[in-house]
Amino acid sequence: MKIGVLFVALTMVSAHAVAQSGNAPPAFLDAQASDPVTMGWMVGSPPPPNRVIRFADGSYFRFPQTRWTFSNYRQLVPTRPVERGAMPAIPLKSALRPELEAVRFKKLDSDETFSFGDMYAKTYADGIVVMHRGQVVYEKYTGALKPNGHHAVASLTKSFVGILGASMVADGTLDEKAPVSKYLPELKDGGFGDATIRQLLDMTTGLQYSENYADPNAQVWSHVRAGGVLPKPANYTGPQTFYEFLLTVQKEGEHGKAFAYKTVNSDVMAWVIARVTGKSMSDMFSERIWSKLGVEHDAYFTVDSIGTEFAGGGLNTNLRDMARFGEMMRNKGRVGSQQVVPQSVVADIVKGASPEQFAQAGYPWLKGWSYRNMWWISHNSHGAYMARGIHGQSLYIDPKAEMVIARFGSHPIASGNANDPFTLPAFAAMADALMKRP
Repeated sequence: MKIGVLFVALTMVSAHAVAQSGNAPPAFLDAQASDPVTMGWMVGSPPPPNRVIRFADGSYFRFPQTRWTFSNYRQLVPTRPVERGAMPAIPLKSALRPELEAVRFKKLDSDETFSFGDMYAKTYADGIVVMHRGQVVYEKYTGALKPNGHHAVASLTKSFVGILGASMVADGTLDEKAPVSKYLPELKDGGFGDATIRQLLDMTTGLQYSENYADPNAQVWSHVRAGGVLPKPANYTGPQTFYEFLLTVQKEGEHGKAFAYKTVNSDVMAWVIARVTGKSMSDMFSERIWSKLGVEHDAYFTVDSIGTEFAGGGLNTNLRDMARFGEMMRNKGRVGSQQVVPQSVVADIVKGASPEQFAQAGYPWLKGWSYRNMWWISHNSHGAYMARGIHGQSLYIDPKAEMVIARFGSHPIASGNANDPFTLPAFAAMADALMKRP
């Protein structure tokens, strides 16, 4: 394995292992000291050698360089656009309330209290937009992310795939009870062959696939190397594309018994969508969602060596546009008079799935939650639900508080365990504060 790739892997492994173990986190530069603008990454013609970030040596996925990378993926890897279409952008109304910076909350794992502004810094946020009743009430950017820029959304991508898949079930294009092999016969003899579309959407498949970043031999590493998310080691002879890797995944246990978060489910769901429609994920996403939101910017997907989108985590969007998407979901799938996502699909997400099946995955800060159509459902008194991604990506929708929070980050630790003790109570506190607003 190349030294750069090994360093990346070990950095992520050690950070994730610490987060899972509950021990003290490793000593990373704080948000201010690691600010990519202050550090001068990729500035100059050319940049100084010690400030260059590259994909090939793995430095693009190494902290603190990631604080620049997550806002600049398109400069380093191949991508495919998700076109916004010809619809005029719908202006976001603003009624900014600076006092919301001081909203206080109690951190989940202690009796300490912090402000919403503290949460922003302590979780290495790059930008946040809070909307209440359709208006932007709080907005902030730091580091490399600018208001007109893009940011990697990581596994928030899965929730978009889930929306497309569930919408195709709702309109009868897909049969949620059908096995994957009905649509992808080449997977008949593999791990996905007898899994149903519903089991893909809810990630209740039984697969020989580990997403444990603390294990350098986990299948997730082979998955992302095949798709070009990480550089391939010297003399690499494994799968060269996402499709080739998915053919290697085998069954383990039974489908439908328990929730188990596995990125490959999203990539197979995207493959089903592409096969059935004859269109790429980028085109389907543009046609059915992105072009109908009144967004300001195209989005884009990172792609593998043959142009296949990384459906498990390759989407990059503008922050305000992500907030627009969240507002559409809060309004039960509508933008103005247009029904973008079937109302039944949004209702199915809000209802959630089985907390008992979800509990078997052992998420310490998500007790009582469930997972439906690739969304995370809190089952709290507000009916809040989320799209979530590693290193601090969040789209939090609180129907009762009429609130949407879109947040991008570049935390040095991938696991949500590093963010959740701050972000989850901060989001809930913001909802409570907004509900008290006259």
